[in-house]
Amino acid sequence: MGIPPHLPLEVSPEEVRELGAAVVSRLAEFVAAVARRPAGSAPDMAAVAELVAPFTGAPPEEGGDLSALLDRLCRAADLAMETAGPRVLAAIPGGGIYTSALAEFFTRTVNRFGGLAAAAPALTAMEESVLRWMAQDVCGLPAGSSGILTTGGSTANLSAVVTARHIRLGESLENGTLYVGAQTHHSVAKAARIAGIRERNIRVVPTTGRLHLDVAATAETIRRDRRDGLRPFLLVATAGTTDTGTIDPLPALAALAEEENLWFHVDAAYGGFFRLTERGRRRLAGVERADSVTLDPHKTLFLPFGTGALVVRDPGALAAAHQGTGSVLQDVGSSDALPDYAYRGIELSRENRGTRVWLPLHLHGVAAFREALDEKLDLAEHAYEQLTGMPALDVPRRPELSTVTFRVRPRDASPEAVEKADEATRKLPRHINASGRVLIYSTVIEGRQAVRMCVVAYATHREHVDEALDEIAAAVAAL
Repeated sequence: MGIPPHLPLEVSPEEVRELGAAVVSRLAEFVAAVARRPAGSAPDMAAVAELVAPFTGAPPEEGGDLSALLDRLCRAADLAMETAGPRVLAAIPGGGIYTSALAEFFTRTVNRFGGLAAAAPALTAMEESVLRWMAQDVCGLPAGSSGILTTGGSTANLSAVVTARHIRLGESLENGTLYVGAQTHHSVAKAARIAGIRERNIRVVPTTGRLHLDVAATAETIRRDRRDGLRPFLLVATAGTTDTGTIDPLPALAALAEEENLWFHVDAAYGGFFRLTERGRRRLAGVERADSVTLDPHKTLFLPFGTGALVVRDPGALAAAHQGTGSVLQDVGSSDALPDYAYRGIELSRENRGTRVWLPLHLHGVAAFREALDEKLDLAEHAYEQLTGMPALDVPRRPELSTVTFRVRPRDASPEAVEKADEATRKLPRHINASGRVLIYSTVIEGRQAVRMCVVAYATHREHVDEALDEIAAAVAAL
């Protein structure tokens, strides 16, 4: 049978198979071609306008043809920023492994409610097992630690700030202050403002020459604020900054937070899962002393966008900060053995988010993810060694994770030469990306232009990094 032109809302098992086969066939073509697709190219604005216009219209009164609709969706994906390819070395790419997408297809089809445990106890147990693994096995938090799966690191950071605020400040937010570094992700300050903390009470502490949060400066700022009648309550460290992959001095900051009775939060959205490797566990020592940790499985666990996590030492603190219910829920019931995620985060209505994490981990095994992460660390080291061998480039920092930053070397130390080198550095990505084979972005670090090469995508291997290095060398020669 074929797919009827006027598809009812209630589909038969045969139609389920037909519809699924049609979509999977398109996705198989996408997966087969993804390694050959351009990593980045200038969009054809006329083609973009032609494609966008029909999407802005209201849905039709009568249904359409699935094949034609899939054609439109595939063209829309083709004209979107590439995030799945192996030569995407910009931002912190992910990719999204197919087995996680299969899990999400299953989840969305069965459509079970994930906010309250009594609505889906076994699926809640599955999700909780993933969270305990992240909290205890990955981050090293003690037995009993757990958390909540979120839509990303930004919502995880928001819940962390709300929890710290509730536990340390109570109902009085006046004069509450928190401490971040110059390299801390902007989502933390945004979360603080949403949580009711005055912007003037968000302290941005200097970093050292290696871009680590300055412990001595942080301690002095906290103590000065306390003397001035303010209420320090939260210290945020980063385990893998967005620009450089730098890891703050976690043990020293944990000790400071404990001494000053501050909630200690580690934003490990980028770096956290590198703790699965021996090198990562060593470099990220101190995460286990945190009160809360943000993780982004859609980064270094290679899962699709929309998958984040907040894990906490004490899940009771998370629940206390997010508690709230209504009489309409009185018949749903509760479970003493399983958590209600509606009371651990900001969402009541949510899907069972654990399947997209649980299925890939159980299907592939943790070792497969560990090996992939070790490969990314090796590739970053390889890129660093090759880039330092290019005389025209300044490569100021050995990578602590999988990001390498570099810039055009000034001819001398004069301000004019530095400005000229910065100008050349700013132009460098345009030359590197011109062929469409690789995609690399620039940034600004301590007022200087820099280009960053981030090796995270699960499909990126040695040949792709070498191709990027060839493009970089050619661009440097052209400049």
